[in-house]
Amino acid sequence: MKAWLHSFPDLPDTVASPADLARLELESALPGTPCTLEHVPAMGESYRVEKTAAGYTVSGGDSGLLYGAYALITRILSGESVPPVLASAPKYGLRMVDCWDNPDGTIERGYSGRSLFFEGNRLVYDPARMRELGRLLASVGLNVLCINNVNVHFPGQLLLEDMLPEAAALADIFRPFGIRLMFSIDFSQPMRHGIPTADPLDSAVQAWWKETAARVWTAIPDLAGFLVKADSEGRPGPFTYNRNHAEGANMLAEAVKPYGGIIVWRCFVYNCRQDWRDRTVDRPKAAFEHYAWLDGQFADNVILQIKHGPFDFQVREPVSPLLLAMKHTNLAMELQLAQEYTGHQIDLYTMIPMWRELFAEMPADNIMSIAAVSNLGRDANYTGHPLAAVNLFTYGLLAWDPDTDAEASVSRWARLTYDFTPEQHRCLVSLLLSTRRTYEKYTAPLGIGWMVNPHDHYGPNPSGYEYDLWGTYHKADRNAVGIDRTASGTGYLEQYSADLQEKYGDPATCPDLYLLFYHRLPYSFVMKDGRTLIQRIYDDHFEGLEETKALAEAIAALPFPEPDRAEIFRRMELQLRDAREWCDIINTFFHRLSGVPDTHGRVIYD
Repeated sequence: MKAWLHSFPDLPDTVASPADLARLELESALPGTPCTLEHVPAMGESYRVEKTAAGYTVSGGDSGLLYGAYALITRILSGESVPPVLASAPKYGLRMVDCWDNPDGTIERGYSGRSLFFEGNRLVYDPARMRELGRLLASVGLNVLCINNVNVHFPGQLLLEDMLPEAAALADIFRPFGIRLMFSIDFSQPMRHGIPTADPLDSAVQAWWKETAARVWTAIPDLAGFLVKADSEGRPGPFTYNRNHAEGANMLAEAVKPYGGIIVWRCFVYNCRQDWRDRTVDRPKAAFEHYAWLDGQFADNVILQIKHGPFDFQVREPVSPLLLAMKHTNLAMELQLAQEYTGHQIDLYTMIPMWRELFAEMPADNIMSIAAVSNLGRDANYTGHPLAAVNLFTYGLLAWDPDTDAEASVSRWARLTYDFTPEQHRCLVSLLLSTRRTYEKYTAPLGIGWMVNPHDHYGPNPSGYEYDLWGTYHKADRNAVGIDRTASGTGYLEQYSADLQEKYGDPATCPDLYLLFYHRLPYSFVMKDGRTLIQRIYDDHFEGLEETKALAEAIAALPFPEPDRAEIFRRMELQLRDAREWCDIINTFFHRLSGVPDTHGRVIYD
């Protein structure tokens, strides 16, 4: 099953341009439907599809024609009506997928097989699969693909002359799909080439990056730019030289600017050697403290890429205060398609309900770009779990239009992917939309996060990180649980505007699902519905397990085709086991601490 493109005809071996590809796609996917293409260069990526008595007219720039063709095709193939005029322009200019692929073929946090791009420290890829991947991404409006890990492994091969021809050939494959490549780089790379420093204000360092940019853009003239992780989790960066991150990013930005290149600078910077005894440090405060004061100091071709929440892709996090604070800086929101903390693409977890919640908390105009950590790999279905493809599909639609409706987008994916009856279709869509809340119920409660097994992050371990160095603590004891992040606690909440401080600062007004992120509360705390906090924890976990059992029964009743069916059932069995482990271990953990029994008398293990 080729995800949502299983109904599309095979692609030709070569395609000249997005406009030529748009024509081929319309002719092959909609035979007998007259379609006219009108090239309007000034429209760029936007498109207009007009229904006429003679058929359809698609207008747009080069990429706009392709996006308009895919918009028309997917609506017709999914059985949706096409309005008389279908016009759209992307909200964000950069709509990126970040692949954490390593040159040896492994993928950091990869759950879909080995790398699509690398093997044996070389670029090794199947051109036919690359064309298919380009089609997958372009069909939902994505336009930038970073192919290597932000944790760049020596020797940073993509910048070396012996790999650039292969990278250029890969760029040639993706170009007709309107997709530009991006490379992750190591900030200290000059030191591997005879320069004793990586100080961004050093003239030799500046010259090396300018020479490197000239070489790279000569090979790939439309390279989007470089992605940088600096001063984070052991990665080198400007702090080594007492420079700030604007100085580091701007040095690189100057090197790539002559070629239209951009620097995407990740803001995932925090103290990863924290002492759990030190209550003065609160990891979620770090990004704001490092960057907010630099607002307005970054070059115009620098984009700060900020994780959507202040922690690290937990199942429940508030929107990062940094995304709300920097009004004079180019910002990108970073999401994670790879299910690092949400089930490893074993447990079902449809993400678009979570994304829609984030945008409800943040004006879309606060960001100009969007990026997501890839869930792709070399598995035949690209995403390991066949149903995990819904996250890549809906991410693309959301990256184009942040007002995308969750149910409508999941429904479109389901119709394009499986030939179900209307009742079966409604069942699948309902199940997929429920999975985020179900997963949240049986894992870490009410905004805590992090109760996972260290290192691989799959399965429950309520104390796995509690005394570790990563700053991911819940401080549960026999009396209370959670972190006080109000002004009387760590002060994290003060990074938000006054209205959000008021909303979240009082447990009486704080939404239940964020309670333990913002507040330290006794187990006897009475929730809005009259239950105690401890009873709510018990109830959520028992409900999450029961909902997973019901999910498994409903999934089993749907007529998925092979090989999807066997793989979905195999992973559903693993998810059932995982849900039971979470329910029993978390409930037992809190029961042993609090000594409070479940009011319903359900089994909690002593």
